[in-house]
Amino acid sequence: MNADECHAGRFPRFLSLILAALLVGCTPNDPGKSTARNGDNGNRPTIAFVTNQVADFWDIAAAGARDAGREFDVDVEVRFPSEATVTIQQQLTEDLLNAGIDGLAISPLDAENQVEMLNTWAKKVPLICHDSDAPKSDRLFFIGVDNYAAGRTIGKMVREAMPDGGEIIICVGRLQQDNARKRRQGVIDELLDRSHDETRFDETEQEISGEGFRILATITDGGTETVALQKAEDAINAWPELDCFVGLFVYNPVACLTAVERSGKSGILIAGFDEADATLQGIRDGTIIGTCSQNPYEYGYKSIEMLAELVRGNEGIIPESGYVPVEAIAVTKANVDAFEAELKSRLGNR
Repeated sequence: MNADECHAGRFPRFLSLILAALLVGCTPNDPGKSTARNGDNGNRPTIAFVTNQVADFWDIAAAGARDAGREFDVDVEVRFPSEATVTIQQQLTEDLLNAGIDGLAISPLDAENQVEMLNTWAKKVPLICHDSDAPKSDRLFFIGVDNYAAGRTIGKMVREAMPDGGEIIICVGRLQQDNARKRRQGVIDELLDRSHDETRFDETEQEISGEGFRILATITDGGTETVALQKAEDAINAWPELDCFVGLFVYNPVACLTAVERSGKSGILIAGFDEADATLQGIRDGTIIGTCSQNPYEYGYKSIEMLAELVRGNEGIIPESGYVPVEAIAVTKANVDAFEAELKSRLGNR
């Protein structure tokens, strides 16, 4: 998928399923218990879906996993790490393996440093990655959006909103994740009008400048919303000429918006990721340039659908590329009303 394939104005079937899942399909997160399995059902396979933290985004993905479990006749175990740490994610996963799961879908927290761990698990059960990849591991394939292309899409939004350039700060949970690194690099490469190169990585210790833009800093928050808000407020104070925040995790644009509102500096723009209510309202109000909405429902659904085939011996579904693409949607002021109206309309028809 290239940067233009994050299409605005398209509303695939999953959008209605997302809202329906939020209203009727999701239960409160409990990192220590199954959110899907309904007991021992004989010889039905059991598939685990492991996220990288607790978030509304993952509630939607879990709903997709549950729906696929019912449709493809497998038990589904969902786990949300209570904290975004490799140690907790590892313990949850090994507990699942010891309990006797037949397949594993996981969003790795640290692609580089979890390779040995993932390879060990891959020897025991079919293993795939979703949302964030670990391409150096023995995972069978990755399910998710093209994060580099999505990052370039956000960069393009910023360039169009700020044709004369400006000072930018990028906000993200953590850069150990493959998806975060690629999103960030896509944003930078688009702002600086660089060639397409997913292997490029600009270090975070220095400013990055070009084409009239200055990326002042990349701020990480460890996946904690309160930290994200505090660091956004600190950034506004530290860089009084700041023109724009780019938030790469679902809560980042919301945290940046709150920080800007508290500061009273209404001229600071924001671009983001995902479809939080406050993000969509900010787009409508003109305080947020736009967002790239992923498809978390499909992450869960597709992971369970494909693992159900794998645990039953159908290895022919493994793509040669090692990648199962999921489409993302660019949402701007031009289509945000239609985006939300379509969601509500389809929810009403269910």
